[in-house]
Amino acid sequence: MNEPQPVTAQEFRRLCEFLYRRTGLVFTEAKRYYVERRVIDRIEATGAISFADYFALLRSDVRGEIEQFINAFTVNETYFYREDHQLRCLTNDLLPERTQLKARGQTIRIWSVPCATGEEPYSIAIWLLENWPEVDGYDVEIVGSDIDTRVLQAAAAGVFGKRALMRLSEDLIAKYFVPLDEDRWTILDDLKASIRFTPVNLVESGETRPHGQFDVIFCRNVLIYFDDASRRMAAENLYETLAPGGFICLGHTESMSRISSLFEARRFGDAIVYQRPREDGHA
Repeated sequence: MNEPQPVTAQEFRRLCEFLYRRTGLVFTEAKRYYVERRVIDRIEATGAISFADYFALLRSDVRGEIEQFINAFTVNETYFYREDHQLRCLTNDLLPERTQLKARGQTIRIWSVPCATGEEPYSIAIWLLENWPEVDGYDVEIVGSDIDTRVLQAAAAGVFGKRALMRLSEDLIAKYFVPLDEDRWTILDDLKASIRFTPVNLVESGETRPHGQFDVIFCRNVLIYFDDASRRMAAENLYETLAPGGFICLGHTESMSRISSLFEARRFGDAIVYQRPREDGHA
């Protein structure tokens, strides 16, 4: 079979526009090779004979190709205890403030979005078990969501390699993981069962709204891939999925203050986070 031809400038624009409309992700000419390589892979995988043939297949969503196309463009670089200063802030400041409004036994909801292959939501669960004395006093619900359905399957399987575990101590690995071989570990079944994984597109309110409202949202290092319009849409959807007085943690290079005026910045000892104002108008 002949190697598919590189996409033309017009085809590149059509692809980027299609991806943007579906996901809010922005790819410019600087990312041309990245886009082209993944499109060629999908042309080969589907057996399409040309770009035009593949694009027709994509638009008609034959065999769920839109999902496969989107999966090919997501970035899933992560590891356990990444940006752990925010985890310290979670147990030192955010949860104590949220639990002032709740009776013991009530539900604390935490959302990791995008969750990639599960390192972040599992990190949150382990951190709470290790560092929050009140963990057994509340019904803690952790949800991990991502637009990439492949990584959600990997997250639910809970199998990780050395690089994913590089920030964890040997004691933590021994306590919460079971070795499969020299290079892979699986997380304990009880932890695996405690986290729910769901597909979600942050720029589609019809997909975010059914998740309800959360006390804390971790939404790190995804808004940087959006343009201004998509960021505002995502911010509005995140605002609606935060309980009044709830908090959102972004990546260290991201600032909600430059995106939306809906949130109030809160500076704690370990991190700057963003809060949905309470209904009484107070932070």
